[in-house]
Amino acid sequence: MSFEVIVFYLFAGLTLAAAFLVIVVRNPVHAALSLILCFFSSAGLWLLLEAEFLAIVLVLVYVGAVMVLFMFVVMMLDINLAEIRKGFLKYLALALAVVAPMILVIGAVASSSYFDMPKYSAAVKQVADHNNTYEIGKELFTKYVWPFEIAAVILLVAIVAAIALTLRTSRQLKNPNVEQQLSVERDKRIRLVDMGAE
Repeated sequence: MSFEVIVFYLFAGLTLAAAFLVIVVRNPVHAALSLILCFFSSAGLWLLLEAEFLAIVLVLVYVGAVMVLFMFVVMMLDINLAEIRKGFLKYLALALAVVAPMILVIGAVASSSYFDMPKYSAAVKQVADHNNTYEIGKELFTKYVWPFEIAAVILLVAIVAAIALTLRTSRQLKNPNVEQQLSVERDKRIRLVDMGAE
């Protein structure tokens, strides 16, 4: 077994373990940290395929930007975990009914001859001056320009939704209500008291 195969299995196992932790851990912050570990190990798999640009983008964009945004949202929403866990058993049967067919289909596809090794050749080794960024940009802005633009719009909507969720009103804010100030009448704000001289 070559060193490259050992590194591949190491990164693949780490990716699967981190993805499993994202699902099973109870603390949402720990789940987000497990997802960051999953992204790092996936970037290692990209490096093995000589896709250095994709690996760097995965780390910079997803770990450096998207996951930081997730962490802010998770920590600022102040989610009541006890309230969420109350209805877990109520939806367990529905969750199993949805998950069971998915596991059967994944198992059927994985055990079929679709993924036979002779079908897929090994990754082609490129020369040292090969430009991955140019090849990706050419494919992205010619064949896949519409999916690229749609993904950008979806990400924009997600960012706006995250900001809207964090900007909720707080009881500690003491901002003046302008409409209430403008509708005030003199008789309601000032009380004149006639006091006799002493």
